[in-house]
Amino acid sequence: MTDRTTLRRQILDLVQQYHSAAPPSVFVPGESPVRYAGRVFDHAELANLVDSSLDFWLTAGRYAEAFEAGLAEYLGIENVFLVNSGSSANLVAFSTLTSPKLMDRRVNPGDEVITVAAGFPTTVNPIIQNQAVPVFVDVELGSYVPTLEAIAAAVGPKTKAIMIAHTMGVPFPVSEVRELCDQHHLWLIEDNCDALGSRYDGRLTATFGDLATFSFYPAHHMTMGEGGAVAVADETLAHIARSFRDWGRDCYCTGGGNNTCGKRFSQQFGTLPFGYDHKYVYSHIGYNLKVTDMQAAIGLAQLAKLDAFVAARKRNHAALTASLKKHEPHLILHAAPPKADPSWFGYVLSVRPEAPFGRAELVNALESAKIETRNLFCGNLLRHPAYENINCRVVGALANADAITQRTFFIGVYPGLTEAMLQHVIGTFDRFMAGRTHG
Repeated sequence: MTDRTTLRRQILDLVQQYHSAAPPSVFVPGESPVRYAGRVFDHAELANLVDSSLDFWLTAGRYAEAFEAGLAEYLGIENVFLVNSGSSANLVAFSTLTSPKLMDRRVNPGDEVITVAAGFPTTVNPIIQNQAVPVFVDVELGSYVPTLEAIAAAVGPKTKAIMIAHTMGVPFPVSEVRELCDQHHLWLIEDNCDALGSRYDGRLTATFGDLATFSFYPAHHMTMGEGGAVAVADETLAHIARSFRDWGRDCYCTGGGNNTCGKRFSQQFGTLPFGYDHKYVYSHIGYNLKVTDMQAAIGLAQLAKLDAFVAARKRNHAALTASLKKHEPHLILHAAPPKADPSWFGYVLSVRPEAPFGRAELVNALESAKIETRNLFCGNLLRHPAYENINCRVVGALANADAITQRTFFIGVYPGLTEAMLQHVIGTFDRFMAGRTHG
């Protein structure tokens, strides 16, 4: 009778063979899609996924622990917690700042949090959901991140935190913003969901803030399907973040663990009986936002490829910049501010107001050529029905956020793009421009 270890090895060998037997894909310009983003994987992800399924450990387990340790090592940060999405990561990160354990530094209802209007909704939603007041600043066209001056001008007597994304992989001036936060005793959350592998002044983004967040949705730099993470350097914040992720419980034992603190039945909490089981004491109104081990298994294989993924994104972005530069009279090209070294999420373009065409005309030409495009998230968030009547403060006119709503879109730079795909994209731009800017 064959033992289970041998059977597992045979199964995983067959998984590799199965992947290798897949027919090669053939790209046909104008017929095959050029995706704006997508998953890039091989037999390693499939093997990890099947290996995890054979354990039948249906919540976070050994693969989740290995992934958290691996991402923490990559970042040089002590604590990384996996969650089920980047949006959940933002919810956990911001909710952490509302903990009573933070005493006078706690973010309370009515306190202000500086953010941007031209971003993704789930950077802002946790602020609103926790009854704090978002303070919106504008961004710059080209980089699509705010300047230090814009952020500093928004600081007021009620400001408690800054929560801003490194939009499309481009770092905002995070080192200087960190100094601003230290000067005014503000919390800093880096939404790093679009920017895994980006650097500012030589240092990885997600390492400046008190907390940082990640997304592992298929469109992002690496994937586990659905999934996200929170990175925390401070131990107090780490315990709070874990609590909000894990039902709000006070206990920090891992799944299946018991009595990590050594005081499970010998503490007093509130008006509970002395010695009440610490595993069932709740110190926060939390959630269950954990990831499954099968998702983490995919992520662990992806993490080993992260440096290659980042390099491919940079190459593809550079190739597009070199080829589109001749169209700068009509397009604002995607660019990074000083000190920023982006791990690009996509290639963002804004049609100049004086161009002889609009965004819709250019996007339709690209889509007709099977080249996927996307708007830059929500444009000006305050133009959307859900946010029309929120309690907020706006600093400035948000003119660029409105311009983004009307004239901005992005195309892909993800590692799955081939040279043939890039040439098709470049050729489509050239043909469109030739037909509308001459004669």
